[in-house]
Order: sequence, then C-alpha cells, then structure tokens
Amino acid sequence: MSRTLQSTSISEGGGFDYDQNWVCAMCSIPSIQSRHVGIARLSIPANLGNTSQEVHFVIVILTPTKEKGTKNELETGRTFATLFSDADFRLRLLEANNEDQFKKLLEQQTHDLSERQRKSDEQIPVFDDEEVPKMKCGFMKGIRGDLKRRLPYYWSDYKDGIVGPKSIQKTISTTLFLYFACVLPCIAFGVLNAYNTHNILTVEKVLYAQTFGGLVFAIFGGTPQIVLLTTAPLALYTKIIYSICEDFDINFQAMFTCVGLWNSFFLIVYSFFDLSVLMQFSTRSSEEIFAIFISIAFAVDAFKNTALNFEQYYYIPACDKAVEVVNNTITVTMASTTVANVNATVPNITSTMEPMVEECGRDISMLYLLLLFGTLWVGVALFNFTKTPYLNSAKRELLADYSLPVSVVIMSFFGAYVFRQVNMGKAFDAARQANIFQLIDMSSLSVGAIFGAMGLGFCLSLLFFMDQNISAALVNAPQNKMKKGTAYHWDLLIIAAVNALHSIVCFPWVHAALPHSPLHVRALADVEERVDQGHIYQIILRVRETRLTAIFSHILIGFSLFFMNILAYIPTPVLYGLFLYVAVTSLYGNQFFERIELFFTEQAAYPPNHYIRRVPQRKMHIFTLLQLLQLLVLCGFGFSPYPYLKMFFPVLIFCLIPIRHKLIPKIIDSKYLKAMDGH
Repeated sequence: MSRTLQSTSISEGGGFDYDQNWVCAMCSIPSIQSRHVGIARLSIPANLGNTSQEVHFVIVILTPTKEKGTKNELETGRTFATLFSDADFRLRLLEANNEDQFKKLLEQQTHDLSERQRKSDEQIPVFDDEEVPKMKCGFMKGIRGDLKRRLPYYWSDYKDGIVGPKSIQKTISTTLFLYFACVLPCIAFGVLNAYNTHNILTVEKVLYAQTFGGLVFAIFGGTPQIVLLTTAPLALYTKIIYSICEDFDINFQAMFTCVGLWNSFFLIVYSFFDLSVLMQFSTRSSEEIFAIFISIAFAVDAFKNTALNFEQYYYIPACDKAVEVVNNTITVTMASTTVANVNATVPNITSTMEPMVEECGRDISMLYLLLLFGTLWVGVALFNFTKTPYLNSAKRELLADYSLPVSVVIMSFFGAYVFRQVNMGKAFDAARQANIFQLIDMSSLSVGAIFGAMGLGFCLSLLFFMDQNISAALVNAPQNKMKKGTAYHWDLLIIAAVNALHSIVCFPWVHAALPHSPLHVRALADVEERVDQGHIYQIILRVRETRLTAIFSHILIGFSLFFMNILAYIPTPVLYGLFLYVAVTSLYGNQFFERIELFFTEQAAYPPNHYIRRVPQRKMHIFTLLQLLQLLVLCGFGFSPYPYLKMFFPVLIFCLIPIRHKLIPKIIDSKYLKAMDGH
C-alpha cells in the first residue's frame, strides 16, 4: 500500500472529498514477464487508512520492471482508476451476482468510456471562476425549452420505476411512503380547514383535491419527483380569506374561487414570461431557510394541537375536583385504625371517582403524548436503522425504506386497539357531502371584492411561485445527481391549471410541498456511506427518476375516499406524530441546521466539512446568525396572531433573494459565501 491511487470529487460548495469506496495499489516487480491485475470486492467494507475508511473494492496491479511507459503500473492504474471513479458503475458492480457478470460489466464500462472519449467535443469548464451566462426572461422560451428537454425521457420515466436492480422494491416502498406522507397531512389539514371555514373545506374535499392534483402533475408534470400537497401556509392563507369575508360580509366560496382564479392567472403570466429564471439568483441559504421554516411550521402545528388536547382534557376543573376527592378519601382511610374500616372505605373511592373520571380524561392526554412521540421515535429509529450494526445491509435498508408506514401502523394499532378503553374519539367526521363538484357562482361579488381578490391572489401567487421553485431547486440540487433536466416553467403552468380547476369547485389549493419533495427523491435513491475522521455521512449515487410512485400513491389516496370511516379511526396524535417525523427527517443534510449545531459543539469535534476547512470560524457563525435572523422574521410574520400581517408573508419569502445578494456580501466576503452558500 506504499503506492496507491484514489479519486477525489468536488464536494458541495467547493473543496474535495476522497472517494473512499475503492483503492488501487500498484507496484513493478522484476521477476514477472507480463502485467497482472486483480480486483477484489469485499463482502464487508474495510478500513485501510485515513482516506480509505470504507473500502468495497481493492485493485492490485503488478507490472514488469522493464515494461514500456504506456503500459507501466501508473498508466495501468490510471485506466482502472478512471473506470472506478464512476459511482454508478461501482453500484452496478456491487449488485453483480457472479464473476462472469462482474467481468461483463467491466468490459461494457470500458467500451462505453472509450466511445465517450472518442466523441467528446464538448468544452468543459475547468475553473470555478469561469462565468456561466445568465438566462434572461422571454416569452414562452422557458416552456419550449422544458418540453424539449423533458419529452425525450417521458417513457423512461415509467420504465425506470421497474427496470434495474432493486427498482421494484424501491417503487413499492416509496409508494407506501408517499401514501402515508400525503394522506395523513391531508386529514390533518382537512380538519384544520374545516374548523377555520365552518365545514366548507372538509377532509373529503382535501382528499379529492390531493388525488386529482397529484395524478395530473404525476402524469403531465416535468419533474414528477415534486410532491403536491395542501400545506400549512395555504391553510393560514385560507383562514385569512375567511376572516376577511366575515369582516366585510362576503360569500366565502365565491371569494375563495375568485382569489384562486387570480392566483392561477398570475402563475400563467409567470410561466409564459419565463420569470422562473429569477430562481438562478436563489442560493442554498434562501432555500434552506424556507425549508427549516416549513419544518418549524409542522412542529408548531403538532405542539399546538397537543396543547389544545391538554386544555380540553387535562387542565380542567373536573380533574382538580377529582384530585381533591382522592386526597380527602385517602386522609379518611389513613385515619382509620381497623382493617374493616379500610375495606369499607375502598369501595367508596371507586363509587365516588367513577363520574369524575369520565369527565376528567387525563388518561386521554397522556395517551396522546405516548402516541405522538411514539410515532416520531419509531419512525426516526427505523429511518436511521441503516446506521446500526443489526441484521444485514439489505434488511436494514428495507426497514429504513418502510419507516414511515411501519410507525403509523404500529402506533395506530396501539391507539385504536391496545388502548381501546381510552376514548380518543374519531379524527374527523367521515360523513360524505352532497353536490361536492358543484360550480361556484361568483355573481354575488362586487367590483371592489373582485379587485380585493386580485390583491390577495397576487400575494398568494408569490407564495406559489417561491414554494414551487424552491422545492424544484431542492429536488434538482446537484448532490441528488438528477439526469433528466429541469422543467420550472412547465411545472408552474401545470400548477396554475390544477389550481384553477380546484378553485371553480371550491377545493383546497395544492402546490409543491417541503420537505416531502426532497424526501421523495431520497426514498428513490441509492446511497453510499463514507467515513471521514470518524464522521459518517451518505452521498446519493443514483435516483430512479420515475412517475410510477406518485401515480400509484395518489391512486391509493383516491381509493381512501371509499374507506373514510376507517381512516377516521387513525388517532389524531399519530397524524401529528407524522408531522414531527417529517420535520425531523427533513433536517438531515440541511447545512444551515448543521451550522446551528456547531454553536453547541466542541471545536475539536467539528466535522471535516468543506466550509469548515475553508471559512474562518467567526465568519461562519456570523453567516449562520444572519440566516437565523431571517428565519426569525419569517416565523414572526408566519405565526403572527394578526391575520392581516400574515398576508405579507409570501412577499418576505421573495425578499430573501435580494437580501442574500445585496446586503450579506457587504458583511461577509464573497469567497467565503461561495464555500458556505453554493450547491
């Protein structure tokens, strides 16, 4: 191992990482007459040194001492190093079942590489500082470019979910993940919308909207990995519209329809005039601030509902009276001197307490906490099961893939059956509505109301524009290694059409959801573990860019409409436990959150990330504090108790981009920003 070859790859934001999956050892020996190459695939990864802590492949090259220069050990080693630097190729080698298949893969990769080098006439930028031409707005250029880029891959979008190693397994597990990750928030936000709008927008309407919008986008959308959902910001905005309608005595359904149609009109304008090119100025920091805000919104919804449960069942006068009765009875019992008196007193406790227990219900609140945090704990424990030494790698990956469905099923079983004597009640009213697809009449709206709806629709369109494009940017981030191209403008047009149809029948709106969309990509990915100075992290090798998972999961959501009576028995804390699960798992890989953790980490234990190597500690913490300040402002407006203040929340999201480009560079040097804030 005195002479070895390894490859390095550019890490996120600059710097480089050693490729620790393989190592090539080489030497020249005078006693042999020809070259010899041996390749070993290890059943268990080995630690062979500082930069080789997770080695799956060992390549050994022996050459004669007098071999000519083009065939010596270094040139031969470079050939094999070039082959093994392809992560997708290494993944196929790991999945080879026998030696013959292994050799065929080597021959095929050699042939493909030589063909690619023979035809390669492209100029590849070598230096980071080379200027990339900025895109400009036009008229429908973006939509034409999206269709030209994506249409050739349309049929492969279906094939990639079936063909290939583990593809069917990944498709099934991701379908179930998406089903539970979508249907449970639909129920939770449906209950919230029903409460906010006095049963105008119900759980049934949310499920219909999710099924229709999800299927249309999965079939016609340009980036099918994006997950559509009615979200917390949309629920807040719906509440604002309802409050305005109450204040000015306006028909809510007509106003909701008008706002939705204006929103779709503005989104069509944005897509036709290529305004999504503005997202080239969106940086990682803006995207991660918004992603963490959405995670906080999920957690806030979960804990707010928990607090309401405790107010309803735990902190009530009946419980205080019950405690007083118990204390008085125990005092009487302790004062008694004979066993007969004690025996006579015990039945009185039971008879006295029975009516109080029925009214108090502290057991409901305690079971609520158990199911809420139980769903979170089981889900996150299974999600991280790949990092444990238990079972083998295939079974660990299988459990991690099914972490969400398993946690929901287990905790629902505990809540609905094991603790069936505790009356948790139904999550929602499963009664079906009549004339649910009736078109809304807007003739009752005055001219002033229509122009007011235009203002509300414009603010709402900014929320859609930012949320849709930020979700698309996180899905297509370079570290995800997506290969089929982006479709920002076309996706925005599809979203506009879907929400216009939702509006005319007063169905809830849907847009790209965070963190569901990046989690969908993660669920479809094959990953490789790397170890660096004791820190374990994962990189994505390949993503199955398929439409099947979104199509199948939304078909299942459509079937759920026939089983609403059963879904109503899913305990409410399990629904909100899912919110916490999504909030926690979305923090993995979020560099903003990782830098927040550094405030509470001993300096000697800092991970060897590229930005820690390249940026002074003080500058790094200042940048994190600036991001925290922006996040606090977002939270202040987003969770404000004043409905009219929340109207400006979408504008604040859009303001993150100019703040990053105009204000922050005056505080932190651009070379440090490039390291911390680049994809």
